[in-house]
Amino acid sequence: MSLPGMRAPSDRGDMTISDSEFASSTDHLARSHAALRTLTTISVLTFGAIVLLRGNPAIVNIAVWIRGSIVVASAALLFVFARRARGGAPRAFLRVRLISAIMLVAIILIIALPGTFPVWMKLEQGVCGALLLAVVILVNGRGLRRFFAGN
Repeated sequence: MSLPGMRAPSDRGDMTISDSEFASSTDHLARSHAALRTLTTISVLTFGAIVLLRGNPAIVNIAVWIRGSIVVASAALLFVFARRARGGAPRAFLRVRLISAIMLVAIILIIALPGTFPVWMKLEQGVCGALLLAVVILVNGRGLRRFFAGN
């Protein structure tokens, strides 16, 4: 399977990557892109719920507004970067690697903080964290790093 903008192994010049590594790399990019699409969808839906429930301060406090805004914006950016990475952009791939890891650490801290966020937000962040963990594992694999080193 070849993605737009990505060169097949025989077209990669001095960088040698096997057909199976190429197939694995494109599969990992496609999976990470799908996970980020799901993350973005969940983030947008969560922000919609925040807006709808804004009249209940026990459910939606200022921390929820701030975190919800940050997550929806960063998830959308990650999705855009993943799309560019699927097109073969090495800088976009690097951004996906860095931002997904940073977001994962932030989610772990949010879940661990006592009292700041309501339970429903921590559960939503747990789901987002699981998706980001999958992305971090996929995009930090040796095959993808090698692929983008020669792209």
